[in-house]
This record gives sequence, structure tokens and C-alpha cells, in this order.
Amino acid sequence: MAIVSKAVPVPDLVPVKRALLSVYDKTGLVDFARALADRGVELVSTGGSHKALKDAGLAVLDISEVTGFPEIMDGRVKTLHPMVHGGLLAIRGDGDHQAAMAAHGISGIDLFCGNLYPFEEVVASGADYAAGIENIDIGGPAMTRAAAKNHAYVTVVTDPADYVTVIAELDANNGQAPVVLRKKLALKAFARTAAYDAAVSNWMADQLDEATPAHRAVGGELAEVMRYGENPHQTAGFYKTGEKRPGVATARQLQGKTLSYNNINDTDAAFELVSEFDPARTGAVAIIKHANPCGVAEGATLKDAYEKALRCDPVSAFGGIVALNRTLDAAAAEEIVKIFTEVIIAPGVDDAALEIIAAKKNLRLLVTGGLADARAKGLFVKSVAGGLLVQSRDNGVVDDLDLKVVTKRAPSERELADLKFAFRIAKHVKSNAIVYAKDGATVGVGAGQMSRVDSARIAARKALDATEAAGLAEPLTKGCVVASDAFFPFADGLLSAAEAGATAVIQPGGSMRDEDVIAAADEAGLAMVLTGMRHFRH
Repeated sequence: MAIVSKAVPVPDLVPVKRALLSVYDKTGLVDFARALADRGVELVSTGGSHKALKDAGLAVLDISEVTGFPEIMDGRVKTLHPMVHGGLLAIRGDGDHQAAMAAHGISGIDLFCGNLYPFEEVVASGADYAAGIENIDIGGPAMTRAAAKNHAYVTVVTDPADYVTVIAELDANNGQAPVVLRKKLALKAFARTAAYDAAVSNWMADQLDEATPAHRAVGGELAEVMRYGENPHQTAGFYKTGEKRPGVATARQLQGKTLSYNNINDTDAAFELVSEFDPARTGAVAIIKHANPCGVAEGATLKDAYEKALRCDPVSAFGGIVALNRTLDAAAAEEIVKIFTEVIIAPGVDDAALEIIAAKKNLRLLVTGGLADARAKGLFVKSVAGGLLVQSRDNGVVDDLDLKVVTKRAPSERELADLKFAFRIAKHVKSNAIVYAKDGATVGVGAGQMSRVDSARIAARKALDATEAAGLAEPLTKGCVVASDAFFPFADGLLSAAEAGATAVIQPGGSMRDEDVIAAADEAGLAMVLTGMRHFRH
């Protein structure tokens, strides 16, 4: 049965006479509490917060003086008491509530200031299960939600960044909190506890290897309000989760304009791709446009890798995103700035390169401090009308796969190296994906087509364009290999690749017509290996 609301008018202004302060993050707490006390507000506090205020010389009641009950069980139980929650939840204009307060000696709490145990930070640091459980806050969210529910009478403050605003509003309203402020802070409080509970539930699901829990919550903290989304008529915000995965969300932006919605999406795609390459083995560069690679290459140096990547599709690279798997150096920076580039993202940057990039004031430069772990588990979330699709991150790595040669001819050592390279790239190309590669560089990429044979033809066409742009006598695809993100349903896509000049093929296999495709490969003299793993990317 639905709960019937009390017909009590919500006051525009509520005097703040008594405040309960119970925070883990004590940034600005003393100054905030002193400002409240200077305005005649009685202070009540708990545990470490009480000690910090007492040590600062403020008059403050300990919560046990209010409840008449000591903190017990290592502080797990200290605020879960009617004297606290009655003070937070009582409807001030309701006769029954007022009578209950009087009968039980409950004093109202007009302002609650609280923030939570750092659960997200603790588990992100690699803490064990017991430590994670111990850092789940109970009293904090309970008080926060109680105060937020009763925002008609109570001001709830969960972010130290709001301390100055709250004091300014009290000063502007003769010690009273306006309803607009109370509502906004209540919204912020509910959003915070929702994100907190999402972090806890997702962590527990991961700890228990529960891939599809009965309820799945997703939460994040607003990092930036964006000018617009994918298009100017769409609103957008960038939210960060507690995951400490190196990438666009954790990077430091050293210079350049604010990142747009599309910049963030493309930069994430670029850095995830380049993180597939071990920097101890090779330098690697990925150039991304509209979340698809238009050129990827390995090289002894980043400059070499960039030049090879750019050669694949110099037209599409204009206005793209460049990701590197090593510290950006001056030689690579000098090449990158020769054409218009939106974003550069790398694990680091040396001083000489930084000086070169600084001359392009609008060019965004992001430093991550490391690469993302291609093998790490994680969640991928996509919205659909009325729901969410949640799946595990595609953490399949070609080096970990048992490659099976299925043709009469096995690939040569050079072909095998290029096959593995191409399949790494195909994982990050929108499906249907076809990638031509040669000597550790892409020479043609076909992405996002409704037919795999169309992707093969588009990749070959782009390779011819790149050949002409480079002024070469023979196609870049001559003697290349080809990777497909999924099986060839028919031999036509395979034969199209052979016509383009491919000599070896890597694909997952699994088609009903695998035998026909293998026979066609044999007839064309191609070497083919099957991975047994598909990499659709939609």
C-alpha cells in the first residue's frame, strides 16, 4: 500500500539552529563548523570529527551525549539511534511528530554534514575482501538519506565544495536555509549514496564472480559538464567511476581546449587500442577517427611508428586522435604537429616534446602515467530504450590464444607476426571489421559495414588511395596479411582480400561453411589461422 504524504506546507526558509557533523574527509571541516558556530548554530559531532572540532577549540557535543549511548563495536554502531534519526526525519509542522519529539526528548537537527568511508579508493588500491567490507559505510548513508528525504526542513551537505555556498546562503537569509538550496543538496546527497551503493554492489559481484546479479547499478561522479553531446542539440556530462584504469578518465590534461564528448569517446578508443602493445617490445601509435583506427603501426621509435600509421590513411588522420604506448618524445611530437590533430594521449611526455606541443595551444595533450591492462576484467555498459546492456570487457589477447593453422600452407614467421598485429587491431575496429597489415603497420582498414565483403573492398580501396598518396609503384596491400573480427560466412570476402594482395588470413572460424572457406584459401595459396575467439565491436 502506498504511503500517504502528510499535508504539511514546505517552508521557503528554515532556520539552522543545530547541526550534526560526521565526516570521513575532514577537508574544510573546522572552518565550516566555526562559521556555523559563529552564527549561533549548536554543533554535534561523532568520533574523529568530534575530536578535530574539539582540538580546534570549538564547543561541540559528542554524539553519545545526545543518544545517551556510547559508540560500540569499533564504531560500527554510534548514530543508528532514534535521537539522531528522529531529529533528522521529524516533520516540523506535524502535530504527531512534534508530540513524539517532546515525549522522547528528541531535538531537531537542522543541518547534517557528512561524507562517507572511502570505499571506492580502498578497493581500487587492491584491498582484500575483509578490508573492503570494513570500509562499507552504514551510518553515513543512513543519516545522509534521512536528511535528504526530509529536505523540507533539513539541509544536507555531502561535499566540502559546498561549504562556502551554504554559509553564503545562511548569511543572505538571516541564518536560514532556502528551499532551493535544500532541494539541490538533497539531490546531490541521493546521487552520492546511489553511486556509493553501486560501487559496493559491483565490487561484491566481482568478488563473488557473479556476472549477472539480480540488480545492476551504475554510478559515477560528475567530472565535467560538457558544452553538448555528440551533436549541439544534445546535453552531456562526463562522469568518472571509481575504476583506476589508465586512460582518458584518469589522465592529466597538460594543455589545450576542454575535451568534447566526441573527443573523450575517441580518445578512450585510441588509448585502449595502443595499450595492446607492450612498450618494452615495441613502440606503437594509433590514429583514431570516429572511434575507428585509420592507422596503427609498430616501430623501433615512436616517430617511425607514427609515420607508418599515418601512411595508412593520411586523409582521415586530419583532425584525429593520436595515442602512443611510450613517453612522447620530441622526434614524434615534431611529426604529429605537422597536421591538425585534436588530441594526443600517452603514458608520459618529455620536456622537449612538451615545448613543441605548447606551440599548438588548442592541441589537447593528456598524460596517463601508464597503459591500460588489456587483460584486466571490467564492465562495459550500453544504454538501450528502457534498459542497460552490461557485459564484461573484451579482454581477449591474441598472444594468449591457441592459433590453429587450417590450410595446407602455414604462415611464415613474418606473416604470423603481422597476423597477430592485425588481429589486435581488428579487436578495436567497428564490426564488420577487416584489417590489412604489413610489416607491423595497417595498410587498409574497413569498418562498420553491413557486409564483410564490403569491409574488405573498402579497406582495399583505402589502401589504393594511400598508395597513390605515397607515390608508390605497387599497392601497399601487396604481400600483406588480413584479419577479420569474425568468421567469413562465405568465401567472397576472403577472395576479395586475396585479390587485394593478401597472402595470409587470421579469423575466428566457426562458420557452417568453414570448410568451403578453407578450400578457397588453399586454392588461392593463402595461409590461414583460426583464433577461436571473435571480436565484434558495435
